[in-house]
Amino acid sequence: MIDTPVIVDTKAQHAAVIHLRIPRARIQAEMGPAMHEVMTTVASMGITPTGPMFSHHARMDPDTFDFEVGVPVAAPITATGRVKPGTLPALRIARTVYHGGFEGLGAAWGEFNSWVKTNGHSMADNLWESYVRGPESGPDASTWQTELNRPISF
Repeated sequence: MIDTPVIVDTKAQHAAVIHLRIPRARIQAEMGPAMHEVMTTVASMGITPTGPMFSHHARMDPDTFDFEVGVPVAAPITATGRVKPGTLPALRIARTVYHGGFEGLGAAWGEFNSWVKTNGHSMADNLWESYVRGPESGPDASTWQTELNRPISF
């Protein structure tokens, strides 16, 4: 389900983002359109993303998702509508790649979080997913890849 996790020190990345604070039940209705809006806005600025789309969750609450959807870019953007300049911060993280459809992400995060704890790391409240390969790459969900990133400390 997930690749063997690794510990990585990331570099800060500029991003174009939309911040959402929505009830958990609204995630499917809100996230896709927001991602489309980010990509359309960035393209209208003549900017090419420097990496895959992501969702960066500020904290995990069972009832409310407080997060940003975005895409990394080479330099800060100018705010346009809901799309604002953002950053993925420089952090020490645990990282893995989940292979499969989005419906399996909950179990993948459970397996990943268990690995983090078992290996003696403390987890921060925030996390992010980068959507390396998804539905745009074809209908076979077994080929989809989602990178799971969890800030840690020893």
